Amino acid sequence: MVLFAHRLPPGLLRDLAEFLPACVTTARRLRQDPDVPRRAKVALLIAVLWVLSPIDLLPEFLPVIGPLDDVVAVVLLLRYAGRSIPREKLLAAWPAEPRLLERLLGRPQERAD
Repeated sequence: MVLFAHRLPPGLLRDLAEFLPACVTTARRLRQDPDVPRRAKVALLIAVLWVLSPIDLLPEFLPVIGPLDDVVAVVLLLRYAGRSIPREKLLAAWPAEPRLLERLLGRPQERAD
């Protein structure tokens, strides 16, 4: 998938092809960081296991919607983990285009201290 993504012209299709591998790489990098909270590490582990698991809610051979359960699960788990991880750490761990992660996480929220 990663090799395929690098051959595509820049755009939505390339972003989609890079998305899941980038999420797995990010999760691996963040799980090794001692500053990341335990609940975020658990969510990231579940996201990686979900992608690597051969069991899917929707079979992979279905065009377009086959990988959709993987993408939705990873997005939800990454957003959950992203609430407790500083944005700078997330961006540093993200191997792909940062605008894709920024779009996924949404605008940074102001913290009331």
